[in-house]
Amino acid sequence: MVVNDTTVQVGVLSLHNSKETKAILNAVEDLGHEPRWLRNENTAVHIEDDEIALEPNVDVVANRLLLSNTEQPSEALGLANVYDSLRPVLNRPCTVMTAIHKFSTATALSNAGIPVPDALLALDAGRLNDGRAEFGDEAVYKTAIGTHGGGTWKVGRDELVNPRVGDRQAFLQDLIERDDQRHRDLRVYVVGDRIVGAMNRYAPENDWRTNVALGGDVEDVTDTMPDEVAETARRAADVVGLDYAGVDLIEGHDGWYVLEVNPTAGFKGLYQATGRSAAPYIAQLAIEEGGGTVDRERVQELAATLDDSVPACKPTRKSPEPTDSIVIGYTEEVLVSGTSGSETVVAKADTGATRSSIDTKLAADIGAGPIKSMTKVRSGSRKSSKSRPVVDVVIGVGGNRHTVTASIEDRGHMDYSVLLGRDILENYQVDVRRRVDQDEEDELEEEEE
Repeated sequence: MVVNDTTVQVGVLSLHNSKETKAILNAVEDLGHEPRWLRNENTAVHIEDDEIALEPNVDVVANRLLLSNTEQPSEALGLANVYDSLRPVLNRPCTVMTAIHKFSTATALSNAGIPVPDALLALDAGRLNDGRAEFGDEAVYKTAIGTHGGGTWKVGRDELVNPRVGDRQAFLQDLIERDDQRHRDLRVYVVGDRIVGAMNRYAPENDWRTNVALGGDVEDVTDTMPDEVAETARRAADVVGLDYAGVDLIEGHDGWYVLEVNPTAGFKGLYQATGRSAAPYIAQLAIEEGGGTVDRERVQELAATLDDSVPACKPTRKSPEPTDSIVIGYTEEVLVSGTSGSETVVAKADTGATRSSIDTKLAADIGAGPIKSMTKVRSGSRKSSKSRPVVDVVIGVGGNRHTVTASIEDRGHMDYSVLLGRDILENYQVDVRRRVDQDEEDELEEEEE
């Protein structure tokens, strides 16, 4: 129920489909205001005779751009910056830039007196490896921009690391572990100055990363977390400058540390653990920023559900539907990256393989690892299976980057050192007639004739 006559048009800037985007838009409508989903199909900005027109017109924007998965985040940030110059924007692009770069976040927090794990970023490999011993027998090695646990490894004292993984900057960080029990951290979801909910996140079996997207378990601690943790989470979001954020903390022997401050943290795990959705609170914050008011009891009622149905405001395409999937060939040139280097190789697509695999020598050359677990793989029509080690590796296909758990095998007797399985191919269409190495083969055959 709206308690005044001001109807606010709330734009949610989100070029992707997600439960969170849909839930925020539905909450805006349920609170009596007008949601606008800003997507490729309907978004335009027109400058004419020094007048600027937004299509669709909105009073306020909630920024939900997923920049960690974007090859060139600066372009998406530029779009958000256009809106920021014209309308109030929640999670302004300048603050999101700090948040998505993990080392930039750590610097801002440390400068404000908020404890973060010790870390080292160096642009030179020699300097980075010279500082490796400062982090003990095991350290965290991660890309500065990453998501869903991708681009994060444990590395041993003697493992060499690279300042870059693929085309992303990487750094070393202290591994904070309080005891030998199952690895966990704590996520606190902050909207404005409100704590919507908090949950412990436990690492899945055979892993140490706690991301829900990787299969981790969750536990509600909203009412039992220490007051100091809640206050630290609020301060961290405020220091980075975010209007809403998922703040990740971990407890060490000498207190709590902030790991990350996420501008587009998901709600799925939070709702699973706490029975609370952040969407109505984000909608409320946007509506009030746009000059409107809401029934606060209704906000609490809506928070008890996660309405991720397709909102009525989802735009329809006016132009012909483009092909959703990128087409790749039977063989493609890919960039394979580990903790100590990257190699460009020709890979073969295999839609029959569940997971991707890489050659043993290539894995050693790029520093793929450490080994996470063993997997059983059946080859061809054989009824028996072989056990192979599984490691995290980053594989770049075209302009996209995929962090996958690939199996390692001796492929020295095979034509291709990398096999792309369905864990990557599900994002593409495969044209078996296309081969990136076909032209070279034709040229060799022509010379032989």
